[in-house]
Parts: sequence; C-alpha cells; structure tokens
Amino acid sequence: MFSSVPGPIGIFDSGYGGLTIFDKIRAAMPGYDYIYLGDNARSPYGTRSFEVVYRFTKQAVETLFNEGCQLVILACNTASALRTIQQRDLPQWDPARRVLGVIRPTVELMDKISKSKHVGILGTTGTITSDSYSLEIKKMFPHMTVTGEACPMWVPLVENNEFDSPGADYFVRKHLEHILAADPEIDTLVLGCTHYPLLIEKIKAFLPEGITLFSQGEYVAASLTDYLRRHPEMDIRLTKQGNCRFLTTESAAKFSDAASVFLNHPVEVEQIRLVE
Repeated sequence: MFSSVPGPIGIFDSGYGGLTIFDKIRAAMPGYDYIYLGDNARSPYGTRSFEVVYRFTKQAVETLFNEGCQLVILACNTASALRTIQQRDLPQWDPARRVLGVIRPTVELMDKISKSKHVGILGTTGTITSDSYSLEIKKMFPHMTVTGEACPMWVPLVENNEFDSPGADYFVRKHLEHILAADPEIDTLVLGCTHYPLLIEKIKAFLPEGITLFSQGEYVAASLTDYLRRHPEMDIRLTKQGNCRFLTTESAAKFSDAASVFLNHPVEVEQIRLVE
C-alpha cells in the first residue's frame, strides 16, 4: 500500500502547538528529515468527539505515510485515536511502520520527578475530559494522585500572540490557583498541551516555590532518540539529510506567520487537503 523506501519522520498536530515538539526533536536530531503536518483548518480537536478525532487523525497519518514517512509522531495531546490506529490500522497498512504519541514519554517520568506523588495536568478541555494522562499514570503508577485542570483560554491566547500580554495574567493565575486548591499536595505540574510552553514564563511568575513545571518537548525528543537507538531497524528506514517540509490544511501564509512565533523564524509552507 505504501512505499518501503526510507523517508522522513512525520510529525502531526491538529494545529500549531506541535511545532514546540518538532522544535525540540529537530534540535536533538538535526540530521534527520522531517515533514510537519498541521490540520489547522479543522483545529481545535479538543472539543470534538472521539469518532471525529480518530477519523481526522487517521487521514493525517495516511497522508504522511503517502508522503514517504516511515515513523509518525502524534504531537497532539488530544489525539486520543493513537491506540486505535496502532492496534487496528497499522497492521493493515504496514506492520513495520510506527505511530508514536507524546503522552507515554511524559508519563514514564512522573514517578521519578514527583516526590509527593501528587501530579497536576494542565490541558485543553478535550485532554482533561478524556482522562488520557490520568489513565496512563494510574496504569504505570497506581500509587500516584492525578488532578486535571482544563484551561480553555490558553490556546487562543497563544494563537493570537497574546501569551505575554497583561491580559493573559488573569487566565494563567485563575487555573493555577484552581488546580492547587483542588490538591495542595501537588508538587509537579505537567503542561499537557503543546501550545503551553509559550506561556511558561507567565506560568512560572504565578507558580509557588517548590513546584516543578514539566514541559513535554525535551522529554519527547529524548524518548525518540532512545527509541531509535533501541530500534535500529526503524532508524535505517529514516532519511538523514537535514531537510524539513511544512504542510497545512489552512492558509500557507497564515501558518508561516504562526510558525514564526513558535519557531522564531519563518518557514516555507505547502497547503494541502486531507481526504477521506
């Protein structure tokens, strides 16, 4: 169905936030080739049903496979379709290809980082409602206590370039106070959305001392590096010329403007259409 010729690493997100993951992965592995795909025309995924998220995500993964990707990273925390794609679709498409997520690499470190074993998750409404992090943490570390806080205004603040404005203060302080009041024993807060690293300085300004702020990008990049070291059979299927392509389902110009905020430099972008 798909070509077995070596190809780039695919990175998919429903919007712009996955660029924070891409940025860290590329910094850790600059010699590899990448294709970043943002389904910006249908973003956000966080408020959609599982069935719709699964259908959209499947379309994106198929598109990246058709572009030659042998390995795809789902950089979206609300891409709850990951397990279904891994178990149902991959065996039919190509059992040798891989689709990996960002939640598991984050969860694997929780027990080491948290001393109180009380962890807070800051995420979109979709991520918090799905209990993605709580279920994974409880599966690995049943002794840990997990509290989630939906922060629906944080993504719009980032995407409208208001993340460093005084107006962001209210929404950042509100959600930090709420989650810490829900569980005063929390000593680790996970930024469970790829947009949130742009708010990190604002979050730190309102965060009490003694609480660790956990941003995914560097840990996902380290996990991927380790994965390829442990799976040389996948590593040899990845091209390594240091090239990057950016694809969007929205306006290429709009994506390029937004990417300059996330990556601190403009990029060339191709507009595409995802089909059933």
